[in-house]
Amino acid sequence: MIAFTVNNITRNAFVLLLLAVSLPFAQAQNGKWPNKPVRMVVPFPPGGATDVVARLMALHLSEEFGQQFIVDNRPGAGSAIGNEIVVRANSDGYTILLGNSSYTSNAALYKLPYDPVNGISPVALITDGPLIFAVHPSVKAAGLKEFIELARAKPNALNFATSGTGSLQHLGTELLMQMLRTHMVHVPYKGGAPAIIDLVAGRVHFYLSGPLEILPHVKAGKVRAIAVTSAQRWSLMPELPAVSEQVPGYTATPWYAMFAPAGTSRAIIAQLNEAIARILKKPAVDERLRAYGMEPAHNTPEQFSRFIAGDLAKWVNVVKAANIKVD
Repeated sequence: MIAFTVNNITRNAFVLLLLAVSLPFAQAQNGKWPNKPVRMVVPFPPGGATDVVARLMALHLSEEFGQQFIVDNRPGAGSAIGNEIVVRANSDGYTILLGNSSYTSNAALYKLPYDPVNGISPVALITDGPLIFAVHPSVKAAGLKEFIELARAKPNALNFATSGTGSLQHLGTELLMQMLRTHMVHVPYKGGAPAIIDLVAGRVHFYLSGPLEILPHVKAGKVRAIAVTSAQRWSLMPELPAVSEQVPGYTATPWYAMFAPAGTSRAIIAQLNEAIARILKKPAVDERLRAYGMEPAHNTPEQFSRFIAGDLAKWVNVVKAANIKVD
C-alpha cells in the first residue's frame, strides 16, 4: 500500500514536470508570444532617425501585444556592435533589431564577425525615403538631364560632398558615376552638417542629402533640388524627378527595418510582420514618418530577405569597382 502511494506521488510529480517543461513550448506554438518584455536593440545613439523610428514602433508594438517593447541603444562600430548583439542573441523572440540601410552598406565595406545574410532573420522593411539631389546655384544645370550632360561632358570638373567615406551618400554617388561612366571628385566630411555648410557656401557642387537637413536651404533658395534618389518620385515633392528617370535602375535610399536572430520561429516573425503592417496604416504613424522625410514601406519577410541580398550585392559591386577603402 505504501509502495502504491509513493508510485502515485512519483507519477504525479513526473506529469507535473512534463507540463512545466512543455507549457512554454505549447504557448509559443499557440501564439502566446510575447509573455514578457521584448528588447529592441538600436545600433545607434538616442536622438537620431533610427532611434526615432524605433521608439515609434516600440510604442505601438507594446500596444499591439500588451507587453513592453524596450529600446536598447547599443551604438558603435558603424552599427556592427548592436547588430552582432542581436545576431548572437537567443532566437526566442525577446531580442530584435531595429536597423537601417547601413546594415548592408557596412557589410560591403567591412569584414564583419557575423554573416549579414544568413546570420539573421529579416522581419520587415518599415520605411524608406529618398535622398535629395541638391546642387549649388552656380552649377550650370537647370535640372537633372542637364546635370548628367555636364557630368559626362566634363569629367572631374564637378565635386561632391558626403558625410564621410563609405557613407550612403558616398556609395550612392559612386554608383551614379559608375552608371553614367564618368567621374566626379569626392570631398568627404565628418558628418552631414559641415557638408551642407560647404554646399551652401559653394565650396562643393552637389550633395545627396536627407530631406530634413537640406529642405530649409532649398526653400531659402540657397541650393537647388534637382532630383530624388528613390525608385519613384517622392510623394512630398512630386515635382522632382527620380534619378532613375534618366538613369534606369538607379536607387540609393536610406531605409529602416526590423530583424530577429536567425532561427527565430516563423510564427513569431509573422506576428511581428503583421503587427508592423497594421501600425504603418495608422494615420498618426504615417504622418509622423512623413514628417521625417520617410515613406512607410512594409513588405513580407520573404520580400525583405530578397531586398537585403540585393542591396548588399549592389553595394559590394560599387565598393569593389570604386576600390573604396575605409579605416
